[in-house]
Amino acid sequence: MSEDVNEKDFIAAPAPNEGLASKPPRARVEDAVDSEESPRETFERKRDYLDGFLKKPPESASPGEPGGALYEAVVDAMKDIYDPEIPVNIYDLGLIYGVDVSEDGAVAITMTLTTPHCPVAETMPGEVELRASAVPGVRDAEVNLVWDPPWGPDKMTDEARLELGML
Repeated sequence: MSEDVNEKDFIAAPAPNEGLASKPPRARVEDAVDSEESPRETFERKRDYLDGFLKKPPESASPGEPGGALYEAVVDAMKDIYDPEIPVNIYDLGLIYGVDVSEDGAVAITMTLTTPHCPVAETMPGEVELRASAVPGVRDAEVNLVWDPPWGPDKMTDEARLELGML
């Protein structure tokens, strides 16, 4: 097994000083752009980049869309209903899966319960329907009780977890 020393199975990287005709120029303080502004003025000027955005009036959301007045009023009504076994409102508990508000004020709420054998399984959907239909601007309300996906503690908001000592 004699190996030829001149034959190489690898390619060596060039040395750091190979291939450079001259060194790149170094940055100098004199080369920096002179500014008439102090660092404080420059900083304050850069902070106002959101000024126009923040002064712009928000786009008006449809009353039935998230952020709209009717939608938010229905959600607030859901936050007034508490689970009798858990001291957290049903919205923060994650029992409300969806709130759909149509243009004519019809509300459809998709919700679940903590378990199918929940003691309030017969009364809770009725209470949700009554509270939603009592919101001014709501023509009628319908509650759809679903079991898929099943409720779990992961559906709770951080506020609910904090209230229950789960954070």
